[in-house]
Amino acid sequence: MLFYAIALVVAAIDQMLKIAVRVYMEVGESASLWNGRILLTYYENSGAARSSFQGYGRLFMVVGIVVIVGLLIARRKGHIKGFLAESGTALLVGGAAGNTLDRMLYGKVTDFLVMGEGILNAADLALTAGPALLLLHVVVQEWRERTGSYRHDISG
Repeated sequence: MLFYAIALVVAAIDQMLKIAVRVYMEVGESASLWNGRILLTYYENSGAARSSFQGYGRLFMVVGIVVIVGLLIARRKGHIKGFLAESGTALLVGGAAGNTLDRMLYGKVTDFLVMGEGILNAADLALTAGPALLLLHVVVQEWRERTGSYRHDISG
């Protein structure tokens, strides 16, 4: 149940933030929040990360659907076990769902968070955090195997 809650909350927060940006900002407009610590710039991305492959939004929509379905099947078959693996996969599903929904509805993804050289959205943050949790899960599992430590903790 936690898996679906995480995925749903990620996708919902992503969509709510994107709706707010589309309603209150014009494409290309910038605004700062929290005394300039957070910079927002409304950008529409019809491609992939870092604006690569512009115009291929529909292709990435199909890729997003395949990723979501594949992860859900893997989870259902029991290939994804443990708190960290479940949480990381849920972040991936929620992030992929958020961006895939944008591509289905608009043919492009709404980006607005300026981070370093790039502009991204909440779904992208989840798509980054998910693999980090999966990597942590692998590290914890490897450590357990090497040390023989199998007590119950955050990795499952």
